Amino acid sequence: MNMERVLCVLRSDLPDDWLQELTCLTMEEKELYQILSNAGTHWMPRDQVEDNRAYKRLIPYIIIQTADGFQTACYRRKGSEKRLHGLWSLGVGGHINSDDMSEKYTPLSAVASHGMQRELKEEFVEIPGNLLPVFCGIINEEKTKVGHVHLGLVYRLYIRNKGHVTPGAELDSFSWVETKRISEMKMELWSEMAAKLCKLNHNA
Repeated sequence: MNMERVLCVLRSDLPDDWLQELTCLTMEEKELYQILSNAGTHWMPRDQVEDNRAYKRLIPYIIIQTADGFQTACYRRKGSEKRLHGLWSLGVGGHINSDDMSEKYTPLSAVASHGMQRELKEEFVEIPGNLLPVFCGIINEEKTKVGHVHLGLVYRLYIRNKGHVTPGAELDSFSWVETKRISEMKMELWSEMAAKLCKLNHNA
């Protein structure tokens, strides 16, 4: 039995402007975690919230770029979510789970940061571990079944040396693409929204 517990927020406790059909909101990281703390977070068994629209699971979504912003990492989707197969993704990340919580990571922002570092270590054979992702804002979509139960926390991670980045097997067709060409790619919806949020097409 899968006893994984994931970090969630009740939909009813979130601001209405976070829950539009297609939401891309820039904000400061301090504001994000203040609102989430005021709303209250819950550690829920993952199997109980897979299709439960009463909860939004918090998903850090990390865009990886060269330090000058000229190139952005991308990969093709595969894995369990068949509707995304073959689409390009700009985001690396996943659920924040109870393993990310300890006495050392009490503030919500620190728990999320630990979750992001864990996800990066799981997805990459090698990636610099001393760099901190920069928060950009949130994305939310209510057009799909998956979107109904997730809230994206978008971060950017700037890499000084691409040679220090080695993707794992799950990041299929991992590539560095000129940021100005991202709009030409067939991307998953969250990647389209994250690109819009971060104004990636203006980084050339």
